[in-house]
Amino acid sequence: MGVWPYPRWIAHRGAGKLAPENTLAAFRLGASHGYRAFECDVKISRDGVPFLLHDATLDRTTSAVGPAADRDWAELSLLDAGGWHSPAYAGEPMPSLAAVACFVRSNGYALNIEIKPTPGDELATGRAVGHACLRLWHDEPLPPLFSSFRPEALAGARETAPALPRALLVDEPWPGWFEMAQSLGCVAVVSNHKLMDEALRATLRSAGLHALCYTVNEAADVERLRALAIDGVITDAVDHFAAD
Repeated sequence: MGVWPYPRWIAHRGAGKLAPENTLAAFRLGASHGYRAFECDVKISRDGVPFLLHDATLDRTTSAVGPAADRDWAELSLLDAGGWHSPAYAGEPMPSLAAVACFVRSNGYALNIEIKPTPGDELATGRAVGHACLRLWHDEPLPPLFSSFRPEALAGARETAPALPRALLVDEPWPGWFEMAQSLGCVAVVSNHKLMDEALRATLRSAGLHALCYTVNEAADVERLRALAIDGVITDAVDHFAAD
């Protein structure tokens, strides 16, 4: 198992509690707290453009309603993705993956892209995100880390960007998850922090897999994971924990 090249502390959805999640405003706020690595959710529009959004629908975090996959990027790019959070962020747009790549590359930051496909679009989303990242990070020494709960999405990313690193997200153990991570050529597993203990850490280490945990917002959990020498900690609490 090689040295993990990414920063240990990762801002979840930018600074997705203090600012509208998955927006450049959230990334900038996370950066202002000293964070140099960010996690975000990426899916594709009807016309195949990768952009940031967590949910399958637009209802919770934008000024529109309905499935995001039913709209082209030209329409999605005009929606208000900040007003739901607070008036100060009204008018903040959803960014394309290309815009996020520009921000992180210009500042030397690292990015964990959770491939978050609309149900039924897993393989196509993985392929599109992989293809886009090859173009957007073609000359960068530190590529983005792909992660997903959906093995099909990681398989799609592997098809179009086989050299870019992949990680399986695990919320609850399911039969064959460990073997799946290995078969997909993953370099890491990103687990719910509640699952991580000495036994799981040892299992991952013995297989040459790095260990990351989400979403870690309490000091007691940080200390427990620090004792386990976890490689990455994904947090909302960018104002409480200093990034190292």
